[in-house]
Amino acid sequence: MQKLTRKRNNRKSRIGNSKQLRSATHNSSFVKQVERGIKGLNPSLRASLPIAGLIVLAWSYAAVAQAPATEGPTTAELKVALDTLWVAIAAFLVIFMNAGFGMLETGMCRQKNAVNILTKNLIVFALATLAFWVIGFGIMFGDGTPFFGLNGFLLQGADNSPAVGDAAYQGVFSSLSWAGVPLSAKFLFQLAFAGTAATIVSGAVAERIKFIDFLIFSLLLVGIAYPITGHWIWGGGWLADAGFWDFAGSTVVHSVGGWAALMGAAILGPRIGKYSDGRINAIPPHNLSIATLGCLILWLGWFGFNPGSTMAADANAIAHIALTTNLAAAAGGTVACFVAWGYLGKPDLSMIINGILAGLVGITAPCAWVNLGSAVIIGAIAGALVVFSVTFFDKIRIDDPVGALSVHLVCGLWGTLAVGLFAVGGSPDGIYAEGPNAGLFFSGGIQPLFIQLAGALAVGGMTVLLSTIFWVALKATLGIRVTREEELEGLDIGEHGMEAYSGFAKEAETIGYSEPGRPGISAQEDMPTSL
Repeated sequence: MQKLTRKRNNRKSRIGNSKQLRSATHNSSFVKQVERGIKGLNPSLRASLPIAGLIVLAWSYAAVAQAPATEGPTTAELKVALDTLWVAIAAFLVIFMNAGFGMLETGMCRQKNAVNILTKNLIVFALATLAFWVIGFGIMFGDGTPFFGLNGFLLQGADNSPAVGDAAYQGVFSSLSWAGVPLSAKFLFQLAFAGTAATIVSGAVAERIKFIDFLIFSLLLVGIAYPITGHWIWGGGWLADAGFWDFAGSTVVHSVGGWAALMGAAILGPRIGKYSDGRINAIPPHNLSIATLGCLILWLGWFGFNPGSTMAADANAIAHIALTTNLAAAAGGTVACFVAWGYLGKPDLSMIINGILAGLVGITAPCAWVNLGSAVIIGAIAGALVVFSVTFFDKIRIDDPVGALSVHLVCGLWGTLAVGLFAVGGSPDGIYAEGPNAGLFFSGGIQPLFIQLAGALAVGGMTVLLSTIFWVALKATLGIRVTREEELEGLDIGEHGMEAYSGFAKEAETIGYSEPGRPGISAQEDMPTSL
């Protein structure tokens, strides 16, 4: 019996030893494979393995040491998080529009001024950020008088955002108490709009303004002029109390930028050679490829501009506003194409670009309060307006190299009036919870249209006044225009000492002349060999 037991034990021991041997062999083989794999890695990856191991250990320790959560976030907290995420994404899209403006303006102008235009479009948002933080946001949204805010400079002052409503909100930014996101998110989104207003001016004064003057004017516009009129409408000022509506900024942003640009272009005067002997001389753009890219970037960015103005992750409102925005842009570009084809003789690409942007500007004010058919009509009218407006400004000798006045000023005014014409009011469509009364074409009478017209003119008058003061003061002190020699040589060399296309063949100093009856179209046979 004892022998049998010993045999069984010996057999189990042999089996166990055999399993251990196989296991050891397998482990040894696995270790060798791992070693070969590690040796096969490049030195940088091998060096990072210890750090990766420490990170994994730290995460494991944190996961074990963390106390178990007693409860998850509340529904209200989740809503604030989602709303803030949407507002941030929308702000990023609007900020990205600076790239679109830079590409569009650079492509529409001559290559010898490309560095200057790119520099202006890059630095202007940096300057706008500082000016709006220091003073602009407080003037625009801070509590104060019906004409300007007196609180909230440097984002200081009481504020318990994201509390919503008059009963819950306690702070100095009462005009934004309807938005249930943190104050930082409110500021970031509004800052993106302020930067856009300053960028509009850049295109209209391109190719002849001194760089330092543009910087100073941008600071004054974003820090003072833009916030004052913005307070009237979005800051709870007197125009808001009068029933003036502008959902995303046809007047607040685009018309203000357009009025400021108009005064700058008028006081600066036209570029050398633009108007001579009673003729309008076309100065062709140097790169319509990047101008088209700029247009597409702006089209994309507008989906932050308009839908983002909900300041909340409202699925129905965002979807509706995005669709009205896109329809208006499509209608604007299509109509501009065919109107230019008939009026100028060719389907002009620059007119199509501006037609798309015109449709976007036109729908910006009414985008939340109109139905889809009205959006198409608004965009189509804007697309036609921009073609005739470009030639109109040429006829009165206001030199606008990129068509900024026609797109932002003229179509900004049109979009503002469109609210008084096409708003559906309290219709069963449920387009948006709050908004203007029904417009003229929806049985609302003439009063909404009258309020929109009066408000647009009031904002225009104040912007013209302040902008004229700024431009005249700069002209009297620093001088706002570069010398004739610098303008002929190009602002890239004169203002910045560098070229955008160093090493490439330089453009010929020629200007095409318009054919009789075809404004804006250059006739190659009339081109002089030099200025």
